[in-house]
Amino acid sequence: MTEKIAVLGAGSWGSVLASVLIENGHDVTLYTNVAEQAAELNEKHTNERYMPGFKYSDKLYTTTDLEEAVDGADAILFVVPTKVTRLVAKQLKEVLAKLNQRPLVIHASKGLEIGTHKRISEIIHEELTDRYCSNIAVLSGPSHAEEVAKKDITLITAASADEKAAKKVQDLFTNDYLRIYTNDDVVGVETGAAFKNVIAIGAGILHGLGYGDDAKAALITRGLAEVARLGMAYGASPLTFMGLSGVGDMIVTCTSVHSRNWRCGEQLGQGKPLDQVIEDMGMVIEGINTAKAAYDLSRDEHIEMPITEAIYNVLYNKADIKEEIGSLMTRDSKSEVIGKRKA
Repeated sequence: MTEKIAVLGAGSWGSVLASVLIENGHDVTLYTNVAEQAAELNEKHTNERYMPGFKYSDKLYTTTDLEEAVDGADAILFVVPTKVTRLVAKQLKEVLAKLNQRPLVIHASKGLEIGTHKRISEIIHEELTDRYCSNIAVLSGPSHAEEVAKKDITLITAASADEKAAKKVQDLFTNDYLRIYTNDDVVGVETGAAFKNVIAIGAGILHGLGYGDDAKAALITRGLAEVARLGMAYGASPLTFMGLSGVGDMIVTCTSVHSRNWRCGEQLGQGKPLDQVIEDMGMVIEGINTAKAAYDLSRDEHIEMPITEAIYNVLYNKADIKEEIGSLMTRDSKSEVIGKRKA
């Protein structure tokens, strides 16, 4: 069954997901607030800044008019940077009120709001309210837009408190190279998606310093333990962190040159100043803001997150990277498993 889908955000992931939906037989409108980008996508069917060399279907229509994008949409997919999610949600609410629509809302963004530390679904629901959005589905997992564009095999999760919404997303996106699993743990899925970006910066730092596979495996494993502890403090299931949006997303983001967070860390490890890294990247590095959120939340909840704290110190306190690594390695020895099993 053909559905009308509005995709908000024409970056690499938004534009590629729009292409997947078109290939799956749906009617898709892509929204961007950049007129030049819309013109390029409509006229040349390219998006060179975000997806160099990739050719989009001529069925993909891009507009800078939000109302035009969502008019009649059965579902709306948010794929905008975290820092503008609330702004776009406010604008969307006005449009939905005018059009008297209540579509399924999905998001595929990863991060936390600066200041409030709220998850993406919380931000969207606060702005749209129950009137325009009863439940939100989250699309997340180990995936890079560059590989989905090449139709590489990819498995991700659709999470929602509403089982029907999760299954709807599963039906919309599933094809022979993209497989979707459902999950009802929105907190866990969003927590894993956001905080793995922090650990990915650390993994990039280790690579930039020349450390090998042993060090990277240790960082990923212990980093995942920190993320799980924090997520569970907010009600997430520990099993979620063993799944696609947990360990899966952690592995792919901490080991791939496609990851902006990993590339950021690599350049820091090579000695490049953070300001220069941000300027050279030219795109949002979600892990930088998320590192501060993770640090603040760990303090608020009294959760031990030494790796996160070390990365925070490097990013925000200009701490010496090698000294932070030394501090991590010389901490008091302890058991890997928290608590003791009964005989």
